[in-house]
Amino acid sequence: MADDKAAGAPAGVHGRRQAPPPSHEPAQAASAPAEPDGGPVQIDRGEPLPLGLHDCRDGLNVAVFSRHATSMTLLLYETAGGTQPSARFPLNARRHRTGDIWHVSLTGGLGGKLYALRADGPRSGAGGDDFDPHRTLLDPYAASVTGLSPNSHGRCVIADQSFDWADDAPLRHPWSETILYETHVRGLTIDASSGVRRRGEYLGVVEKIPYFRELGITALELMPVQAFDPEAAEGLNPLSGERLRDYWGYNPVALFAPMPGYAGDVAPGGDLIAFKTMVRELHRAGIEIILDVVFNHTAEGGRNGPTYSFRGLDDAIYYILTPNGEYVDYTGCGNTLNCNHPVVRSMVVDCLRHWVIHCHVDGFRFDLASVLGRDEQGNLLANPPLLEQIAEDPILRDVKLIAEAWDVGGAFQVGRFPGRRWAEWNCHFRDDVRRFWRGDPGMTGGLATRLAGSSDLYQPGGESPLNSINFITSHDGFTLNDLVSYARKHNEANGEDNRDGLDENYSDNNGAEGPTDDPHIEAMRLRRIRNLLATLLLSRGVPMLLGGDEFRRTQAGNNNAYCQDNAISWYDWSLAERNGELVQFVRRLIALRKAHPVLRSETFYTDGEINWFGPAGQEPDWNGADNRLGCLVRGSDVALCLLFNGSPARCRFVVPAPPGGGWEVVIDTSKEQTTADASFGAGHRMNAAGEIWLEACTTVVAVSRSKEA
Repeated sequence: MADDKAAGAPAGVHGRRQAPPPSHEPAQAASAPAEPDGGPVQIDRGEPLPLGLHDCRDGLNVAVFSRHATSMTLLLYETAGGTQPSARFPLNARRHRTGDIWHVSLTGGLGGKLYALRADGPRSGAGGDDFDPHRTLLDPYAASVTGLSPNSHGRCVIADQSFDWADDAPLRHPWSETILYETHVRGLTIDASSGVRRRGEYLGVVEKIPYFRELGITALELMPVQAFDPEAAEGLNPLSGERLRDYWGYNPVALFAPMPGYAGDVAPGGDLIAFKTMVRELHRAGIEIILDVVFNHTAEGGRNGPTYSFRGLDDAIYYILTPNGEYVDYTGCGNTLNCNHPVVRSMVVDCLRHWVIHCHVDGFRFDLASVLGRDEQGNLLANPPLLEQIAEDPILRDVKLIAEAWDVGGAFQVGRFPGRRWAEWNCHFRDDVRRFWRGDPGMTGGLATRLAGSSDLYQPGGESPLNSINFITSHDGFTLNDLVSYARKHNEANGEDNRDGLDENYSDNNGAEGPTDDPHIEAMRLRRIRNLLATLLLSRGVPMLLGGDEFRRTQAGNNNAYCQDNAISWYDWSLAERNGELVQFVRRLIALRKAHPVLRSETFYTDGEINWFGPAGQEPDWNGADNRLGCLVRGSDVALCLLFNGSPARCRFVVPAPPGGGWEVVIDTSKEQTTADASFGAGHRMNAAGEIWLEACTTVVAVSRSKEA
């Protein structure tokens, strides 16, 4: 999720629409323990910590927080589809409650069973009192859930959490060596063109590991895998009549549990094994995994939304509410988690620890992270305790932390997000680079600033270029192909009259709206794509590539495809063959970045490392209309000459004398692939006068190696 929220998104953005409240199970009297397969289940007092379901010496312990509940019942189920529990265990407050924690231990035949909760308490309908003794609830700490749907809000799985991790250990790639690839577990492989056996699954991601390795990326940033209900979205696609679905998954139901629908046809609890297998195999291939996590709101939405867990256990604790019990909405999704309440703060940290300790993930990207810095009244805090706790937690000290540093409540903290450990999605990089290559006048200075690591944003606070996650495109907005193929968004399929999604995309169709057979338009689109990709991978900071951009994945102009679980969002892998030269170009760019540490240094450029110049070798016209810029970058044993012609006219550049053995062009975005190794203009040299002609809208990279190298 990104700027459509920061701009004040209309209803429906990111699955904001709510499912109807579920029908409740009929009230029944508490029953004695049943005898599931494997022998009778017995209960004892249990322990208040840790929260959730955990193995103890001779059974299992369940502990759940609810300050305002007056009674609690634990339900056991034999199967995921069972409508009636096989056993009910009313918990005695004197014996099964310590402070605000309800707890019970279980022994007996528990393998493969499921559980849920019921809580009773005040029902005034105001001020956060929303208890219902007939409503079945999920344990907020459940590590595996199943059966999520609008009419059945699922069960918690008593799953075997053991797993053969072999010798798996954290990879800890430095930020300076990290190249992110943002993708969606289901969308990556669900189309038949993916050629994998486990389409749309965690194990389908594993089957694509050879492709990721050849491309050269070092980390996958996965869109949400915290369990959600894809059927919770409302409405129909007005173009096809099909039911809309929550595809992106930014409406979490169970924060600790992996999305069961991405595990395929497995028994309850098999989602844990599938997810952990994916992580282990990615690590074996040297690829880290970053989870896009949502702690700013939940799928329970506003007052008329469904109740899965939090609202039914302690509404007034988990959410920011007005004095009359209405939900405060800084997320555009109906509610806002009360992240800096001590109980919720502890839950968030516990959740992150869970994903790191038990699932071996390497980092997190926090959706609408500014919400995590708001107090219980919604005010932005100068030193938010949750953000500080995450950054300083001893378990989380080595994980990567990425903030989407804004929210819908008006917070915009890019370059000012609290704490130096946090990297940030840098939307200024996105916008300035898009505008330079679209040809907006006066963007030469903006390109130079972004190319050099955004010192205007990060240097004043003592941070580094590595605090900047550089991106041109993300899941939220146009794909790279659509950025150069559409002058405006086309979100009609979302059913909101094209009102949703950003209007300011800084895009250009290059002469025709959408697909075209005109070879001149197609050639210019491809050149602009190469320019944008080259700028991304030549810039200091941490590059993030949107999955499929390397082979021109399209969403047919939809820039907010949150509800499009169909061909609009799915990866068409036939494009990777059709645009194989572009894939080769991206591989070459990534290899070039890896080969030259000066491009990815953790510090800002010094005067001794970089010289800027204009086409005639003079001081650049930083605010000029032509958008033409050159720079000489000096490494330890090599120098790079980077030339950018963002104008629609051919341009002559006079370049500085080479420090080493002459300038050799290694990238020219105006050239098609010229050799089998996808050199794209490599091999030709500057002329004797030290000048080179750049075609319109072109990037050139030349290398001069020291004579000793």
